Parts: sequence; C-alpha cells; structure tokens
Amino acid sequence: MRAASTAGGVRLTWVQPEDLVGHELRQAAEDGRDAEPLLRAWIAAGGAPAPGRAGASPAPAPPELRALASRLLTELAGLPSPSAPDEPTPWPAITATWTATPGRGPGPGPGPDPGLRARLERAWVGRAVGCVLGKPVEKLPLEGIRALARAAGNWPLDDWFTEQGVPAELLAAHPWNRRSAATSLAENIDGTPEDDDLAYPLLNLLLLQRHGKRFTTADVARLWLDELPAGRTFTAERLAYRNLLLGLEPPTTATHHNPFREWIGALIRADVHGWTNPGDPAAAAAQAYRDAALTHTGNGVYAALFTAAAIAEAATGRADIHTALRAGLAVVPPRSRLAEAVRHAIDTARRHADFDRVVDRLHARYGHYHWVHAIPNTALIAAALTHADGDFTHSVCRAVSGGWDTDSNGATAGSLAALVDGNGVPHRWAAPLGNRLATTVPGFDGIGFDTLAQLTAQEAARP
Repeated sequence: MRAASTAGGVRLTWVQPEDLVGHELRQAAEDGRDAEPLLRAWIAAGGAPAPGRAGASPAPAPPELRALASRLLTELAGLPSPSAPDEPTPWPAITATWTATPGRGPGPGPGPDPGLRARLERAWVGRAVGCVLGKPVEKLPLEGIRALARAAGNWPLDDWFTEQGVPAELLAAHPWNRRSAATSLAENIDGTPEDDDLAYPLLNLLLLQRHGKRFTTADVARLWLDELPAGRTFTAERLAYRNLLLGLEPPTTATHHNPFREWIGALIRADVHGWTNPGDPAAAAAQAYRDAALTHTGNGVYAALFTAAAIAEAATGRADIHTALRAGLAVVPPRSRLAEAVRHAIDTARRHADFDRVVDRLHARYGHYHWVHAIPNTALIAAALTHADGDFTHSVCRAVSGGWDTDSNGATAGSLAALVDGNGVPHRWAAPLGNRLATTVPGFDGIGFDTLAQLTAQEAARP
C-alpha cells in the first residue's frame, strides 16, 4: 500500500493521528475498554471513523483536530482492559498460561536431518504460491472474490485467478488489486513478484544469519533500520518504525499510538522461526515472540506464536496438519480471543462439508474485526487447513477464497500445507514462479527457493 498523494505533497498512510484514533476506538471496543466518553468527544469535534480499507483518509485534519487525536490516543492507552488477565503480553505471563510446556515433536533425533532441506524448499515455494494466488484479490470483499472466480469458471477456487472470460462490468465493480494484477493473474505470472509476505521471511533469514537464534528484539529493530525502507512497512510495522525514529525502545515501540498491534503483521513474519526449529514448537514460539514484541501485543503476538509453533511441528515431516495445529494452539493463552477463534474455526471446518458455509459462519462471527486483524485471519487459516486435511491445493485455495487478508492467509496456509502434504507442491503451481523471487531485501533479489532452503537449513542446524 503506497502513500496517498495530495495537492500539498505526500500523505503518508498508516501514521496520521486523525486516522489512528478511529482504529484505536475500534480496538478498545474489541478488548472491552470503556471508551464511550472519548468516542463522543471525538465525534463532537468533527472526527471521523477510521478509513475502512485504505491507510489514510483523503485529506489531513485541521491542526486542532489532529492535536485532539493525539491526546485521545494517549488517553485511550490508559484505559483499563478487562481482557488483560486472559491476554497477557509479557513472555513469562504467556508461558504461565501453558497447561504443559510444549516438548520436542517427533523429529528425526540427534544429528543432521537429510530431508529437511527438501521440506524447506517445499515450504518456501508453498508460501510463495499462496501469496501470489491471493495477491490479485487482496482488499476485495468476499462477494467480489466469489463473483470473479465464478465468472471465470474457477469456483470452488482451484487455480490462479484470471480475467479471461470475466465480464467487463464485473471487473469494474470488483477491480483487481492495482499493484498485483500485472504480476499475479494466470495470464501474466512470470516469476515470484515482490511482496511483504515474502520480504519479512527474507529479513528474518538475514536476522538469523547475523545474530543466530539468540537474537534480541533490539537486533530485529536494528536490522530493520539498516535494511528495511520505512516505505516498505505497513500498519503496526510502520508505527513501530516511526516509534524507533522517535527514540522509543521495545516494547514501547509496539504500544505507543499503535492501534494495529493486534493485526496480522507479526504472523506473516513467523515462518522462519518455525522452519529453523523443526520438532521444537516452544523454541519456535520463543523466537517468534522476540520478533513480534517489536510491533505487536496480545492477540497479534499470539498469532505469530501459533504459526511458528505449528510450522515447527510440521517441519519434522512426520506430523499431519491436525497435530501441527494442536502444537500451535498449545503456545497460545487458552482464554484469549485468538485461541477461542482458532478452536471455533477448526470445529466449524469439521462440521461442514461445504467450505463456503464455513467461511460464511466465520465472517458472521468475526466480520466486525478489520480485514487485516489477526483474529479472523488466523481463524480462517486454521479452518482452511483443517477442512483441506492438509492437501496443498485445497489448503491454499480455501485460505484465499475465504477473503480478508488473502495473500497473507494463502502464504501461511501454503507454507504449512507444503510441509505436511506428502505430494509436495504440484508442478502447475510451482512452475509459473520459475524458482525466482523478486525483492528489495539486500542480497536476495532473484534468488531461487532451492538456495533459500539451503540457507534456511544452515540456520536450523546452528545451535
């Protein structure tokens, strides 16, 4: 998502106080804080709700309204949350909720794992496939995704999106994601295009190469400042970056005027932590926590822990998808909203043969969250993987067809499914990507997934 242009220059997205306060009011309603008096003050002063799908409202607010927004963000942060006891953020408090310390899974035992590199290559490719599949329909409403695929004879979703055969009026009503249509439709995929869902795994690989598995949250921050342009960050990551430049340090970087701290950003950074700890979900979760703490709190952190632990279990090559999802849930505070949503999603997926019905029920229950929030998206990923029983094609197609953050959900589902599906990633999915990844992350542009797998396996072998 790019900065919006205005007559006065560049209006940077995801940072304007007048837009952030609407998101923080929504976050307060979700976690049970009593923000009604502050909401009334904001509306009475002429404040607007947060933009529904964009990163910034069209025009800047008057100075007095912007100043009020900043004050309200500070006041909102001071409101007590009734969900806090069940949704802690400090690591010791999170691990205290575990009913049992997750142990090492059914790994290959001591010594090198000769099959790990091949599994990691499948996981990298699977993540890329799911990401590219979801890119054209990112930000589209569920009805738009379904209409476009049906018009192309591709529903239930089973192939890349295409505009061939889709009526012009439907394309006008539900336009493809503007930045992705040129690289991610069936008729024009030629290699793997750049995306933040692939850039963050590359950055975390770079993090491990420089600092090893004992990296700190401060190491993550320094790496970002050195190697990640601020314009390549969005939502919680952009605000944490801004907070670093203001001189704040973790974990304050995750909380200061950051209403996106429970969104999906930490989840999309979690795969490498699972890939490099095969059979050790607790270690994977600990790494994911130190990464996530820079930008996220509560359910935003739990989504990363869940993903990293599930992937660590799957990376052994001996776990089915249901075992992997249980390993993911084991590191999430059980009374949290994210744990409830994942359990509900898995149960719903088991009870309905028609995945459209599963998706409709998830949207009815969790549709009040922003489309990038961690809770609905993690629930959808779990439902898709459960319903597909770990089959790669069905997993990525179900995850993307469920809407919300389509490319992120497809990427995570693809990574997990590629590890547990004994058939790997079908050629029809892998071939258009050409074993080639475009990126602005230094040292990785044009790299192949086979090379990335080798580099990741090296980090997995490091103590």
